[in-house]
Amino acid sequence: MPVTGPAYIPLGEPDGRSRWEFAHDGRRFAVFAVDDDGVDELVVVDALCPHRQGRLTDGLIRDGAIVCPSHWYRFDLATGECRTTPDYRLTRYPVVVRDGVAYAEIAPRKPRSWSAILRAHAAGRSTG
Repeated sequence: MPVTGPAYIPLGEPDGRSRWEFAHDGRRFAVFAVDDDGVDELVVVDALCPHRQGRLTDGLIRDGAIVCPSHWYRFDLATGECRTTPDYRLTRYPVVVRDGVAYAEIAPRKPRSWSAILRAHAAGRSTG
């Protein structure tokens, strides 16, 4: 199966929302409108926590980090780094603006071996 270039998914307008989700290619993504000196910066990350798949849009944003509602893991929205443990990291996706419209740049998934899928499943991580 050939790997193609990234997809550009329109994010829509915040319309007063500070967070929302969208789906693409069987995956879910979270969008956070983070106030940066009075201007909302749109940050796109995976919608599920890499620890135990908690839904991040249900979490709290504190001190520039999203706090997972399931086990309180904290992820820096600027870098994706976990402030709780170095074992986890959120993938952060670039946001590009074209003609005034914000898009998430989503790279295609890399094919995974059955071995990698089974190891992830055994460790309780997403197999998607």
